[in-house]
Amino acid sequence: MKSDIFKQRFTVPASAIDELNHVNNVTYLQWCLDAAEAHWISKTSETQRTENVWVVLNHFISYKNPSYLGEELETQTWIASYDGVKSERHYKIIRPADGKTIVEAQTLWCFLDGKTFRPTKIPKEIGEIFR
Repeated sequence: MKSDIFKQRFTVPASAIDELNHVNNVTYLQWCLDAAEAHWISKTSETQRTENVWVVLNHFISYKNPSYLGEELETQTWIASYDGVKSERHYKIIRPADGKTIVEAQTLWCFLDGKTFRPTKIPKEIGEIFR
């Protein structure tokens, strides 16, 4: 299963730049998490977001190319699979100007009941909205 790709474009702000004058590696992770949250919000109701929450089990990130202040980047994210209480989400950050991949990443998420914060099986209706 690979869901539709959710995309966001933005310009690299000064706050993302490190002492080497390129985007700090930790910032890429935050951008991935921001894209995952925006995708979740775009596909679900407020009630669904209150009744269910996600927590990260792990991240894997490959840094391919640097990016710099003022560049336009695009974050892409999609659900690669889900089973039981876990969902694997993938990310790609690209520079549209030259088509270069800046970052590729994956996160393994765990689905929780929003009241008890205990893992709960991902319901079919949640899985279906990300197809």
